[in-house]
Order: sequence, then C-alpha cells, then structure tokens
Amino acid sequence: MNGLIGKKLGMTQIYDADGHRVAVTVIAAGPCVVVQRKTQEHDGYDALQLGYGPQKASRVSKPKAGAYAKAGVEPQRVLREFACASDDTTAVGSQVTVALFEGSSHVDVIGTTKGRGFAGVVKRFNTGGGRMTHGGHSKRRIGSIGQCSYPARVAKGQKMPGHMGNVRVTQQSLKLLSVRGEENLLLVQGAVPGANGGLVIVKKALKKAGAA
Repeated sequence: MNGLIGKKLGMTQIYDADGHRVAVTVIAAGPCVVVQRKTQEHDGYDALQLGYGPQKASRVSKPKAGAYAKAGVEPQRVLREFACASDDTTAVGSQVTVALFEGSSHVDVIGTTKGRGFAGVVKRFNTGGGRMTHGGHSKRRIGSIGQCSYPARVAKGQKMPGHMGNVRVTQQSLKLLSVRGEENLLLVQGAVPGANGGLVIVKKALKKAGAA
C-alpha cells in the first residue's frame, strides 16, 4: 500500500541540517483503519479501503453499518481506496500509521483547493486588463474574445470569467522532511492544496519512488 488519509493542519517553518530555514506544511496523517480488502478474484483488482476519523453510528447508513460491523471497526467519517500488491498481508481491522512513509524521500499530496467563487479574468488568470487611466472603460475587463468573419466564433478554451477554485489538485514530488510517528505528523516542504483543516490524501511519490 502506498498512501494514507490525513488533514492539513497548516504551515510553519523548520531548520534543516545545514541551518537553512524551510517552509513546511504539517499534515496529520492517519492513523487509518482497514475497513475492507478488495481482491483480484472477487473485485477484479487489489486494493485496501481505509477509513479516517470517527463517525457517529446514527449518521451511517445501514449498508455501511453492516460493512463496519463485518470488519469489526467503528464507523468512519471518510473512506478511500489505495492500491496494494496481491501479496499484501495487511489485515482488515488493523491500523495503518505514518510509519508507512519511513524511508520515503518524497510524497504526492492530493487536496481540494480553496473556493474563490465567481472571479474575473484578472484574478482568475492573471491577465493584464485594460488601461488604468481616467476615462478608461476596460480596466479589469476581458477585452476581445473572438474573431471577425472567420471563424466567426469564440475559440474553445478561451480564458473567461467563471468559477474559480474548489477543484481537486495533486501536488507531486514534495520533499518529505520529517515523519513524527508518535504524533502522527508528516512535515512536507512547500505548500499543499486546500485550507487548514481540509482533507488530503498523501501517497508515496510516483515519480521519485526510489529517490534518496
């Protein structure tokens, strides 16, 4: 298995071995409980379904309550699946902690960015806008968006005002600076998508699996 469910706590700074100050994001990852095991024979693929965060039994549907009872675990607030090898011996009902990332140098973090509502092109795409002079009528407007007689339409993908943020983003190959097992914390260099307290998924880096 290659990942955990967690929560973004916020950003701070630490000093590395060379005395350089580094901005880091603190992630509370796990512990996650194994709710279900998917197998190639029964489901067509191998994966582990992990649960994160306790949930009131009254807020769980009867089918999910039966699944939790079968696994012998308490109801969980969040469920996510992570691919695993066919010979993975992780048992249903066991806990997975940040010890999973011991020895890893980089991680991929998946989160949902902050929602910004409806935004214009200057904020959404950092366009230049019009002249900021007295009498100008296109200070933060989009300007011309189409062509004349040919092709006489607006091109697909044209940058225009619209909904900004609140999308799933994967930040790849972030350097993992510290794994604090006793506190269930991961310290990752740089920024992570989403607001403080937001749900994130942390995986071992796909592009730097063997990096030191």
